[in-house]
Amino acid sequence: MTNFSERVEQVSISGIREVFEAAGEDAINLGLGQPDFAAPPHAREAAVEAIRDGAADGYTENKGMASLREAIAAKHERDQGLDVDPDDVIATAGGSEALHIALEAHVDAGDEVIIPDPGFVSYDALTRLTGGTPVPVPLREDLTIDPDAIEAAITDDTAAFVVNSPGNPTGAVSPPEDVREFARIADEHDVLCISDEVYEYTVFDGEFRSPMEFAESDNVVVVNSASKLYSMTGWRLGWVTASTPRVERMLRVHQYAQACAAAPSQFAAEAALTGPQDQVAEMTDSFRERRDLVVDGLEKIGLDVPTPGGAFYAMPEVPEGFVDECLDRGVVIVPGEAFGDHGDGYARLSYATDEESLRNALSIMEDAYDAVV
Repeated sequence: MTNFSERVEQVSISGIREVFEAAGEDAINLGLGQPDFAAPPHAREAAVEAIRDGAADGYTENKGMASLREAIAAKHERDQGLDVDPDDVIATAGGSEALHIALEAHVDAGDEVIIPDPGFVSYDALTRLTGGTPVPVPLREDLTIDPDAIEAAITDDTAAFVVNSPGNPTGAVSPPEDVREFARIADEHDVLCISDEVYEYTVFDGEFRSPMEFAESDNVVVVNSASKLYSMTGWRLGWVTASTPRVERMLRVHQYAQACAAAPSQFAAEAALTGPQDQVAEMTDSFRERRDLVVDGLEKIGLDVPTPGGAFYAMPEVPEGFVDECLDRGVVIVPGEAFGDHGDGYARLSYATDEESLRNALSIMEDAYDAVV
């Protein structure tokens, strides 16, 4: 008889991937959150040079190359005015591993982790893999997470809460006063705030702020990644930063699970962080134009959709059968329930693709809408 871990049995394959893999080769894929830009040329060249010279052949330090961690620390000082010690940074295999080690290092079996609902699929799954219990908190009407709802959900068993702005799957941007409240809650209740900041540079309306800017304790862990900041999803290079004691515990998980992030990716990420930043503005401007195209198109179809303030996702309310009808017609979107029970009645679509494909998809979605209403 085959025995499986009870923790793994609580986790299913991501609904995003299920929809993606069910689509045909000719489908317009609005299901995967992957920018359609190439990685910055100087980042790719840095990796090529390191490979050619043999500099990327060996292990790096567990935490990552010192020069990369210095570049990450400099990025946080430049963008948020944070004084981050490079020794308090761990380079990880994407933001996904950063989330994983943050939860593994801080959550015991039976502990509760408050997560947004709808929210990124990994928050629920990774909490369960630690043996913890996810506590979903429904979002406001504008799809931002309410600090009061987080605070009301805290119990004696709460180990952490997760915030994500700009958000996946919603594209919502938390206002600065909410971010300040996230920090206060972490301080006053002595619970960990895990801030997922991987869409930091893709903000159209409002402004990005990090809870770490406002926290008076060390109860904030920041997760970030080159994947969405620099269109480097396939390079799998993220990072986590926190206080020294927290980093030391996360390193214990990281060094046994991963040893170190891939060396070529570290060279590429360092170059992306320290080189020209022109592509960041170019990507944001392009995604803003696509956001406007998609929101306008969805509203003309007759769908209600909060205007996303950032990232590259829209989350309209949709009628029953709409997602399947779109898939049958060759447009991949993700049912909202893949992101939590409170996502039911919504769908997520990514507009990180070319405008011609988006226009074609909107036309097909209009036909799908007419077929189900």
